[in-house]
Amino acid sequence: MTEQPKTPPRSDDQSADAPVAQPVTAAGDPQTPGPPAPSVSSAFPPQCATRTRLYRAGELLEEGFPAGQMSERLAADPAAVVWLDLYDPTEDDLAIVTQEFGLHALAVEDAVSPHQRPKVDRYRTHLFANLYAVSATGDSRGLATGEISMFITPRALITVRKNNFDIDALIARWDLNTGLVTAQNEISILVYGLLDAVVDGHYEAVERLDDAIDELQTRLFQARAGIDIRRRAYELGADLAALRRIVAPMQDVVSRLMRTDSHLVDDELSLYYQDIHDHALHTSETIAAASDRVDRIAATQLNEQSAQLNEITKKLAAWAAIIAVPTAVTGFYGQNVPYPGFGHHAGFVTSTVVIVTLAGGIYAYLRRNNWL
Repeated sequence: MTEQPKTPPRSDDQSADAPVAQPVTAAGDPQTPGPPAPSVSSAFPPQCATRTRLYRAGELLEEGFPAGQMSERLAADPAAVVWLDLYDPTEDDLAIVTQEFGLHALAVEDAVSPHQRPKVDRYRTHLFANLYAVSATGDSRGLATGEISMFITPRALITVRKNNFDIDALIARWDLNTGLVTAQNEISILVYGLLDAVVDGHYEAVERLDDAIDELQTRLFQARAGIDIRRRAYELGADLAALRRIVAPMQDVVSRLMRTDSHLVDDELSLYYQDIHDHALHTSETIAAASDRVDRIAATQLNEQSAQLNEITKKLAAWAAIIAVPTAVTGFYGQNVPYPGFGHHAGFVTSTVVIVTLAGGIYAYLRRNNWL
């Protein structure tokens, strides 16, 4: 049975009768929720939902403790590291960890401000990274993006999420990487797990769009496709362009984290980070190939429409030529002068035979030359 989250402690300035707000569990798998920690915010009711975990040598020691007690737990166990996750915090919510871990004010500002570009910044006491997770929506098109910021210190990983992200899936991925943990690389393992989850999400989104392109391609030459090919191609192209802006900088993000002066990746983990870098490169190449396919589909659709228009124009011109024959004959016989058969039944029969013969001959000629 899942343990119910505990009620956050009251602050000193709260009265005994004041209602106590319950913490909100971060978005994730509802079957495996982790206990949330009380808010780090001093506001009442709490403004920011948090998750906390304490690790030592890959072993989970404790989770769900108040964020304000992180320093105490780290001081009590010099071999332990801590993870703190904050969902959509304000600068006031980050104030306590800013003081405890010496976070730079510019990095804190970037963490709480939305729509930052993917990047890695190095400060004296920590690294700051910003990136975007991607997941498919339930609609026929569209991608849901979630912005994630990271403060990477020697003994703490602080993640800031501005949008929903399956944090429980990330925790499960961390639990699978415990065999790689050493005393020197525990924070690096946590960063690796997060990067791996984000890049895998990017590739899954590309595969989803690639499948949609395959479906569009199969309907391209169907007489009744049931969809607007050009509109669908435009929508897929827009999704690919948005995904490219997120995925393209990931290679630089991983490369900067792998630099020796960051002191984050050791020799053992360098291969794993290189694998993420290669995966990000492959994702970028797949996006470029998918974009080319969408452009070709749109161009082929235009060419197909032009070919159909040319075919219709040919048929209209052919029928116009056929219709011109009886028009010419009847116009000639409509002259107000005597002519062979004028005023007699034989003249009408003769003109009808001439019309049918000439029109039929022109039809046969055009049919033989594939104009009809």
